Amino acid sequence: MLPKLSVLDLAPVLEGSTPAESFKNSRELIQAVESFGYNRYWVAEHHNMQGIASSATAVLIGYLAAATKSIRVGSGGIMLPNHSPLLVAEQFGTLESMYPGRIDLGLGRAPGSDMMTARALRRDDRGAYEFDRLVDELRGYFEDVERPVIAVPGKGMSIPVWLLGSSLYSAQLAGQLGLPYSFASHFAPDLLDDALNTYRRNFKPSAVLDKPYVMVAVNAIVADTDDEAEFLASTLFQQFLGIIQGKRGKTQPPRDMTDLWTEDQKKVVLQQLKYTFYGSSQKVFTQLVKFMQHREIDELMINSPIYNIEDRKKSYELLSKVWKEV
Repeated sequence: MLPKLSVLDLAPVLEGSTPAESFKNSRELIQAVESFGYNRYWVAEHHNMQGIASSATAVLIGYLAAATKSIRVGSGGIMLPNHSPLLVAEQFGTLESMYPGRIDLGLGRAPGSDMMTARALRRDDRGAYEFDRLVDELRGYFEDVERPVIAVPGKGMSIPVWLLGSSLYSAQLAGQLGLPYSFASHFAPDLLDDALNTYRRNFKPSAVLDKPYVMVAVNAIVADTDDEAEFLASTLFQQFLGIIQGKRGKTQPPRDMTDLWTEDQKKVVLQQLKYTFYGSSQKVFTQLVKFMQHREIDELMINSPIYNIEDRKKSYELLSKVWKEV
């Protein structure tokens, strides 16, 4: 049986456009993928990045949930050390009150930016090393118990909490707490198998789960032809090339990459994007099936960072169609 399909959206700010237009595109995209049958739609917290508009993650989740009827909407993720656990509990308690049974709270421990920005966020440097304590405090606010400080709304709410990661730390903690786990192999492929093994090895049944539940994020770009999909994928390649070169900017339109990168840069980018699949729907489907073999994946989260919103919607539609056919 194939795993469920879900969507990761970073609300990309396109070259020549504004965050306001990005939010309209995200609203259009979530409405489309809901009609295609995708399970959940997550947006991720990033800061100080001209090409990503999802910094106020909880606010954006509310905007997207209001535009839809059934698809789950959540964070992929909230970078918990950037925030007070109480405030996160209140924000997501508010969202759950507005859109009951549809809100997910995915938690990460990275800054979601550079260290200078982390300091501007008033981030406590100890937070990443006390992530387990912060998660415990946050989950405590959702319990239906009396305490000196309560989250209103939030107290007594069953909001699914996920741990996200690109290393082994969150994998181990998610297993120990019996929580669902999502791995970010769309940009950090090297530790995927070690992280999944660590999660399962440390898993303890809980009130949340009686067995492990794994979601893995990958990049997938689908078009009518392999050549078209490869061309569309150049937007993602340019983004990661910019990271290597120390350049920041808005999301770039697709173009021929030949003169943009050296052979060494190309190798580095393609290694970091190892789990990026592009081509016709049948080609990508075959690649994804091979990727999932022997990994026991319960859900795939698809990131399709395509410049044009119509091409982006079409990519998700083509993938959902081939998935349903099987």
